[in-house]
Parts: sequence; structure tokens; C-alpha cells
Amino acid sequence: MRLTVIGCGDAFGAGSRLQTSFHVRAGPSTFLIDCGVTSLIGMRRLGIRPNDIDTVFVSHLHGDHFGGLPWLLIDAKYVSNRTRPLVVTGPKGIERRFVTAAEALYPNSTTVERGFDLSFVEYEEQKPLEVGGVTVTPFEVKHPSGAPPYALRFDVEGKALAFTGDTGWVDVLCDVARGADLLISECFQYDVTLPIHLDYKTIDANYAKLGAKRVLLTHMGEAMLAQVGTVDRSRYLVAEDGMVLDL
Repeated sequence: MRLTVIGCGDAFGAGSRLQTSFHVRAGPSTFLIDCGVTSLIGMRRLGIRPNDIDTVFVSHLHGDHFGGLPWLLIDAKYVSNRTRPLVVTGPKGIERRFVTAAEALYPNSTTVERGFDLSFVEYEEQKPLEVGGVTVTPFEVKHPSGAPPYALRFDVEGKALAFTGDTGWVDVLCDVARGADLLISECFQYDVTLPIHLDYKTIDANYAKLGAKRVLLTHMGEAMLAQVGTVDRSRYLVAEDGMVLDL
């Protein structure tokens, strides 16, 4: 399994980083975890072909995590000439939210004839979902976005990859992370505890409870970026746009 960080920034461009998106190649499938508005830009920079993506797994319905989907659709139709099916998974109402966003940004983009099938699948709380050889299990967390927000655990070819999504601390994160080969954890703040975002001090206090083999910190705001030098590198990796990890 190879993970490439397309974008690891927050919603506000902190540190000039692109918005959240991770590209994963894992045997039977190539997929994205989240697709922020800047994702297509990041893919172009890294030489990642949009047509190679089988599935986009969306954690929650904020634009910096799903807002790149309309541009992926436009690219598929007018630039990349996509023919292979594309599946998008996400919280309840994801298809409706996608259509609303896409039609606002590029009218008629969802109704024009296209040469590939686009389908949407909604999560059910803690019910494993198999898509293209990848099993994802969603765990509801705490981050209001007009639909249930989820942390996601992926199981594929004997490897486990976990992602907190955006959330304040909730104990279910331990179930998501336990034994994972890699936990991708949002880390928006350094020492300011918020109900809807994680901070480094809270993550570190719960490090043993999380129980992941490796932890990658992402989605860092300016205050966290200013403290990156204090991060315990024996415990944590710090995400950078373009970083590649083999699991």
C-alpha cells in the first residue's frame, strides 16, 4: 500500500498547503480519501492521473474535504475523457450535496452526457462497506457539517489505514485507530482544545490509547505549524504536500 499526500492543509491555506486529499494505491484499487477543492491541482503537480482513481471516500461534507469533486467531474468529461466507473462514498445526502455544489459552480455539469458511470454510496454507522476490494468502516465523530461526519478505517490486503477526519476528541477514535498500520490524524491546534477539532496535546495524551503503529499529523492550522518543531518525532510523522509513505 502506498499513500501519497496530495494536500494536508486546513480550510484556510495555512502554510500554503493544499486542502485535504490522500491518494492510495493498494493492490486491487486506487482511491482518494477526501477530495478538497485543490485536489485536482495537487494531482497535476504530482503526476497523479485522475482516470486511475476507482473510488473517492469522503469523510464529511465540508468543502475542504469534498469540494474538489465537481472539478474531478469536469476534468473527467472535458480533459481526461474518462471511461471507467467512479464511485463516491460518503455521509447521508452526499449525492444531493454534490449536485448542488456542482451545479452552482458549473451549471449543467451533472446532467450533460458523459462516457462513464458515476455512482454514490452512503455510509451506515460502523457497518463495513466493500468497494472494489477495499473495505471501509465509518465511525461517527464530532464535526457538524450538515450530515454525519465520520472517521474512516480502511482494510485492504491485510493492511489497516485509519483516518480521523475532522473531529474533536471522541473515544471511538480508539476503535478506529487500534492496530492500524497508519493513523492519519487531523491536528488543527497545538494546545487549544476545541469541541470539533483535535489538537496536538490531546492527541499526545491519548497516544497509547489510540494504539496505531504510526501516526501522521495533518490538517494543521497556523498555530500548530508554528509548533511543529516541538512534535515528538519518535511518535509522529508530520504531513507535507507530496509526501509518500509505503505501508
